[in-house]
Amino acid sequence: MGRVEGKAAIVTGAASGIGRATALLLAKEGAKVVVADINEANGKKVAGEIKSKGGEAVFIKHDVASENSWSEVVKKTLSEFGRLDILVNNAGVMLIKEIENTSLEEWRRLMSINLDGVFLGTKHAVGAMKKSGGGSIINMSSAAGIIGTADDTAAYSASKGAVRLFTKAAALEFSKEGHDYNIRVNSVHPGVTETAMTAGMKARDDDFRKKLESPPPIGFTGKPIDIAYIVLYLASDESRFATGAEFVVDGGWTAS
Repeated sequence: MGRVEGKAAIVTGAASGIGRATALLLAKEGAKVVVADINEANGKKVAGEIKSKGGEAVFIKHDVASENSWSEVVKKTLSEFGRLDILVNNAGVMLIKEIENTSLEEWRRLMSINLDGVFLGTKHAVGAMKKSGGGSIINMSSAAGIIGTADDTAAYSASKGAVRLFTKAAALEFSKEGHDYNIRVNSVHPGVTETAMTAGMKARDDDFRKKLESPPPIGFTGKPIDIAYIVLYLASDESRFATGAEFVVDGGWTAS
């Protein structure tokens, strides 16, 4: 207990899935958590759950693709908690569609959330973290941001691959070798995890469902808490020597 005691965190996409598990775990370990999500009803439930267990949390309705929304989230975080130490850029969407049938509008919408949201979050967190003496930014990428698949997810893979390299560049920029902000930046790359997004993907067709339900080499499918524990490590001072790194949590999928 207390691995992130006294720290203030923003978790995007915190109303469900990996974001919810992360927000709950960070709060359990002592962080004050901003539950940020466009889903107001579920987001308030998560914040309420944290408070019911004795933690500190506030819900803020947040569109990660909006720069104005990011300005407000950081401003409200500082108003509520007086500091910002941890940013978990978790919010994301999926698109399963052939490249030839993907419209530019669909491509840009996905990028606005999966990639622009990470850029904007990082951009607006930096000033607040510098005032707090530094911090940790954790960007949720994907195993599909490391390798490609034949599952019509090219747009998604492109966005997550971009997050991977943006993370490395930001880590160096904020390091002592760069501008010496004392801000670490790392990416997390989950494999198939039991979330609402995965459930929606299973509805595509029987063959795709069977593929997703087939366990990776470790023998079981991951749960949101399995990813949340990696985020907790990166949010804590235990990972003080880790920056610009990618943490693959996929049960051995990309190793096979």
